[in-house]
Amino acid sequence: MSSTRPFALGTVVVGFVALVHAFLTWPPEAVIALFGGGALVAFVAEAVVINLGLLEHHVDPKIYGVPVYVLFGWTGIVYVAFRVALLGTGEWLAVAVAAALAAGYDLLADHRGVADGYWTYTDDFPGPRFRGVPWWNYVGWIVISSTTAALAVPFQ
Repeated sequence: MSSTRPFALGTVVVGFVALVHAFLTWPPEAVIALFGGGALVAFVAEAVVINLGLLEHHVDPKIYGVPVYVLFGWTGIVYVAFRVALLGTGEWLAVAVAAALAAGYDLLADHRGVADGYWTYTDDFPGPRFRGVPWWNYVGWIVISSTTAALAVPFQ
């Protein structure tokens, strides 16, 4: 078994558990919007960054350079962050809080993926890096997470 399989499997399990929870506790339209729309948003964003040569993933299987497990990870994390944010705020403020929570998660976790060899940042953009992860990655998490969470707002 490849050393990347437990990581990818764990990510898929988190996303799947989040999806099951959503189906059990949320309107079906919200689930489809967040998980379906969110997977599409994450796929397009990852594909753009990969095809610009800024990021390279080392975990298979991939579609256009985007590992399939990434789609589960993005949506699972955003779902959990959004549901937590909804506990204490209104819908649109929850979008912003969820984006901050998801980006905070990435701030704590992304450097481990780099260190463990799951992906490599290949950009040479100037600006700060945190543990080898470029600033634009965190901006991307905020944009993609807020976009994904916002997809579910009309169905609350």
